[in-house]
Amino acid sequence: MDERPTPPREITLRFLAAPTDAGHSGSVSAGRVLEWIDKAGYAAAAGWSGNYCVTAYVGNVRFTRPVEVGDLVEVTATVVHTGRSSMHITVDVASGAPRTRRLEPATRCLIVFVAVDAEGRSTPVPPLVPATLGEELQQRWAVRRAELRAEVEAAMAGQVYSDAGTAPRVTMRFLAAPTDVNWGGKVHGGIVMRWIDEAAHVLATRWTGSADNVAIFTGGVRFYRPLRIGHLVEVEARLLHTGRTSMHVGVHVRSGDPAEGEGSLELTTYCRTVFVALDAERRAVPAPTWTPVSDEDRDLDAHALELVAIRERFGD
Repeated sequence: MDERPTPPREITLRFLAAPTDAGHSGSVSAGRVLEWIDKAGYAAAAGWSGNYCVTAYVGNVRFTRPVEVGDLVEVTATVVHTGRSSMHITVDVASGAPRTRRLEPATRCLIVFVAVDAEGRSTPVPPLVPATLGEELQQRWAVRRAELRAEVEAAMAGQVYSDAGTAPRVTMRFLAAPTDVNWGGKVHGGIVMRWIDEAAHVLATRWTGSADNVAIFTGGVRFYRPLRIGHLVEVEARLLHTGRTSMHVGVHVRSGDPAEGEGSLELTTYCRTVFVALDAERRAVPAPTWTPVSDEDRDLDAHALELVAIRERFGD
């Protein structure tokens, strides 16, 4: 690794939320916010490592308040922990009216990037050595989140999604376009997260009969392999569980060479997201209840509740 000065740990992106960023609720869509999170995280990771980086994992993203069109948006990414080739980065999103510049927190999450060389192999990154108590506490928090991630991934790995399930589902298929490209020639991780949000939104809309629904949580976004431009993409959203106002949705993203047929599609990304329906005053309203029918339905319903319990045990 080339010797170079210790890079800055933090980078901040600032811009105005545009009308093209709006979702069906009128506020900025969760998918667009996830794109911003991924871009800021990449900037921090590339700056720290001095290499091209790929998104490996996006932790629990809880949307505490909406970002409105026309808001001044500030997305701050900070490297808080490093492994051999990985960088754990916190990303904070805040927004507010540009005339006052009073920004309020909208969401915070942990995102993990891996530095890769020209052949796509993982490559070492400069180690982060905490210099202050605050930095040490941030590092401890990141390590604790890694424990949460391991539990979530173990719980997700044991689940079966097949045609034996009767839960409502939506499948979107399309080709990955050149406009979806990232700096390494593959599909941008933020774009994939936007597709996840869109498929889950369609499912929630069909289930409630209303397009006035929003994501309040997205978690466990695991990137298994790169998605290439020109590949056939399949995004499947399946209802896992309904609470009083919530709809828990599992989303699988698969992709492959269209010349090789649908049987060539391989799992690219998986995550879980939670939506709620809103009334005219943007208050959460009761969601129609879904009752599991098959054994697979009951297993996935219990799985959704297990993930909630894991998050609560870690204080998330």
